[in-house]
Amino acid sequence: MKKSSWITILIIVGVIILAYFLINRKYDAVSKEDAVCIGQNSELYIQLGCHACEIQQKMFGSNYKYLNLTDCWFDKEACISKEIDRTPTWIIAGKKIVGVQSIEILKELTGC
Repeated sequence: MKKSSWITILIIVGVIILAYFLINRKYDAVSKEDAVCIGQNSELYIQLGCHACEIQQKMFGSNYKYLNLTDCWFDKEACISKEIDRTPTWIIAGKKIVGVQSIEILKELTGC
């Protein structure tokens, strides 16, 4: 086999391994107290099938249930009335923040 063929194979294997670890990486779950505080001071609009929403959910781990959630797939009227056109969207102190947010940013914005 040529040297260039081996290099190509190694690059492909490396990309596959990197993709696997990026897709399956674990997030540090937020504490129950922080999740409750964030949930009490924000609204989170998500949608069934939203990949970014799934990432946000993984960041909270089992404490995701403490967030103030509205699923736009099931409650379209609530999202229309709030003019939510992308998910995930956070509403904190009357401001819309679109996209996945880190726990640190959410804590800062909600005062938790």
